[in-house]
Amino acid sequence: MHRFICGLVLGLSVTAGAASAQVQLDKLTLPDGFSIEVYAPDVPNARSMARSPGGALFVSTRRAGNVYAVLDTDRDQKADDVLTLASGLNMPNGVAFRDGSLYVAEVNRILRYDDIESRLQDPPDPVVVTAAFPSDRAHGWKFIRFGPDGKLYVPVGAPCNICDRTGDDIRYATITRMNADGTDLEVFAHGVRNSVGFDWHPDTGALWFTSNGRDRLGDESPGDTLNHAPEIDMHFGYPFCHQGDIADPEFGELRGCDEFTPPARTLGPHVASLGMRFYTGSMFPAEYRDKIFIAEHGSWNRSREAGHTGFRITVATLDGDRVTDYSVFAEGWLNPDNSSWGRPVDVEVMPDGALLVTDDTAGAIYRITYGG
Repeated sequence: MHRFICGLVLGLSVTAGAASAQVQLDKLTLPDGFSIEVYAPDVPNARSMARSPGGALFVSTRRAGNVYAVLDTDRDQKADDVLTLASGLNMPNGVAFRDGSLYVAEVNRILRYDDIESRLQDPPDPVVVTAAFPSDRAHGWKFIRFGPDGKLYVPVGAPCNICDRTGDDIRYATITRMNADGTDLEVFAHGVRNSVGFDWHPDTGALWFTSNGRDRLGDESPGDTLNHAPEIDMHFGYPFCHQGDIADPEFGELRGCDEFTPPARTLGPHVASLGMRFYTGSMFPAEYRDKIFIAEHGSWNRSREAGHTGFRITVATLDGDRVTDYSVFAEGWLNPDNSSWGRPVDVEVMPDGALLVTDDTAGAIYRITYGG
């Protein structure tokens, strides 16, 4: 049962690049007992998040070309300052933190900012970990994270809507992984059109990831997918098969859908499923433990008659390796007239169990809490 939740900060004007957007928390609905408020009101084009053990929240952008440090120095669960650590980067969508260093993914490079927490006011010059990734801007923005194996996972999206470019570079349409210093790069998962969010199951350590389905096959298909990759070298079908059961009109004759690993769950069509996290906190009710929260950025190319999809936070329930339920958790960024005032991008579980959500259109970060 959903109800309207009025946040503590309403109608707060924020800046997102050259445009401005109006945060309208009074339009958002969440399950009973949950509340949402603005955590940081001025984070232009906020995209992916990574938090350091010291409490700094590092936030990437895609269009703005910036990387921020969002700080809550007085520990009142609201950001006190937003510092720009880097600017002028090439679609720096991915951020990760390890051993005191901030890793930032550009289109073709991985950068590392060492000892960053002691240099927030005077960031160091970055070390180039690698500059060997493809330079295609189409699906070239990257979500990165360190896995439980200590390796940095880096997706390489297909440089097109539909194509097979693996003959040019085997890394296209994959998720790769490498050592923190850039050595021993290998493909971990194949046939992944464009993943912009993944996490590892807190008990099994297996990789789960979202992927964006292809466009221009109609308003209702194919769906985005939630996928389970417990081992290396699994193939998830792109460009031959979509959502596990739709043969591609151009490439489907080359290989059948039964040759590939189907998704654990087909999500909505064109919802643009991006950041996802397993919920490992203790603030939310116990039934949310180990569920997957997914930020659905929202469709861009559905017909006016069909209307947009996405623009919401969804939650997936697991029973072992099976997804037993997929439902809406928070929505209202999409207006009844099919316009939108915000677009969720990524989620992050905080130490107190609250859930942070970035919004690259409103240029803000929200904090979802449970009060019973």
